Amino acid sequence: MAIRNLTNWSDPLFRKASKPVTKFDDRLAILLEDMRDTLERVKGYGCAAVHVGILRRVVVVLDEGGVIELINPTISEASTKMERVLEGSIAPGAPRGYVERPNKVTVSALDRHGESITVMGEGFLAATFCHEIDHLDGIIFTDKVHPGEAGE
Repeated sequence: MAIRNLTNWSDPLFRKASKPVTKFDDRLAILLEDMRDTLERVKGYGCAAVHVGILRRVVVVLDEGGVIELINPTISEASTKMERVLEGSIAPGAPRGYVERPNKVTVSALDRHGESITVMGEGFLAATFCHEIDHLDGIIFTDKVHPGEAGE
């Protein structure tokens, strides 16, 4: 498909909540493909639609098992065990920092056809799900970085 331009880290768009997807059509399929292509190009792990300038509740995650597409995702379960994870962003100009995230999460979402799906993640994958779903709510990881634990 296409490589899309990434939203700069300082853009106020990252502070806005994304709207739910209601149409499961060709435009959504193109967005998902473009997000995947963009993510692969920058060698990232996760991409919320806001990264490409679109305020829709769409997330693409690259995992060892392939591409995970999440439409209107919510975290339905999270472990109480937490893990400190070094996070960054594919957004140009983004810093890095350590964030406490649940070690395991279960995500409820829809697939590209509007069918319900449930995915589970552990460790870095769980952190990636949390990070990208936060973006959909206008929350950026630096809001959660522990003082004195900034990364590179």
